[in-house]
Amino acid sequence: MKRIDTILLFSVVVLVTFGLFMIYDASSVIAFRDFSDKYYYFKEQLVWAVLGFSALGFFSYFNYRRFFNLSLLLLIVAIVLLILVFMPGLSIYAFGARRWISFGFFVLQPAEFVKLSLAIYLAAWFSQKEKGRLLAFSLLLGLVLFLIMLQPDMGTASIILFEALVVYFLSGGSIVHFLLMVPVVSILGFVFIKIEPYRAQRLTSFLNLGRSLENASYHVKQILIALGSGGVLGVGVGNSLQKYEYLPENVTDSIFAIVAEEFGFFGSTILIVLFGMVIWRGFRIAVSARDKFGKLLAGGIISFLGIQVIINLAVMTALLPLTGVPLPFISYGGSALIVDLTAVGILLNISKENTHTT
Repeated sequence: MKRIDTILLFSVVVLVTFGLFMIYDASSVIAFRDFSDKYYYFKEQLVWAVLGFSALGFFSYFNYRRFFNLSLLLLIVAIVLLILVFMPGLSIYAFGARRWISFGFFVLQPAEFVKLSLAIYLAAWFSQKEKGRLLAFSLLLGLVLFLIMLQPDMGTASIILFEALVVYFLSGGSIVHFLLMVPVVSILGFVFIKIEPYRAQRLTSFLNLGRSLENASYHVKQILIALGSGGVLGVGVGNSLQKYEYLPENVTDSIFAIVAEEFGFFGSTILIVLFGMVIWRGFRIAVSARDKFGKLLAGGIISFLGIQVIINLAVMTALLPLTGVPLPFISYGGSALIVDLTAVGILLNISKENTHTT
């Protein structure tokens, strides 16, 4: 009898439910200010959560092996969507970036779709033996990362780079290739930081957090104030001060700071443990899959989810420079939530099709 991974499913349901609560809690002030409706962000996220769980349910029964023949089509669609981001009339320009496409009745962030479609394509490609594919892999990855960096979105580009490298090396890639890629990626990353003034400013502020509040370190300092205010047990549910327009992006990239402020170290630890459960079950599913496509697909999916969690939490604790990476299942955002829940549905199907998963 096929059975679903209940630990993974339960962890994700708890995370999304908690995320809905935190979005209402963190956004009520700015939602009332901007829309005269303190439930605005909550209601939007609730609709996306319903759509996301519908996708999760569907893909938990949709045999993941069918994605093998759909992989090229999905990749082409993803690249076309990345190009449409720059098309006048479709593109939405906000916060100094072009990362969204408006289709009238809904807005799509193509970079989120790329994470999943690239995992599917690479899993299908690398599940077959092929010599000398490093160059082709590098060209494909370079094209995708170039289009994302044009938006610009270095945070998402970093996630996709890590995801692609994980799938490549899980498929049997040579450690020599890895050693060759590290300096190249490091140099390119440094160049992209230096040529964009706001990235260079973020790096400088990260290295000099002791400077005054009237500079680029303001955001990071407000995050650290929130974490410090929370202490061990937090200031209490609904009692955050940072949500009163002090903390930028408090319902998206910086929502963990509100969690830490209200629930303290204890509550934050529980949240991190839940993410740890998701990552553990994802890698367990990858290890237990009987076919190489399933192994690589599960590995790619849990890699982009896991590295996104790690980057967001590292930024929130000032271990990495500030970057726009949302916290999966918790942060406000429709494209990300739907794609992440779809990815979990695929993981559940892989676990169900490999019934010896424990």
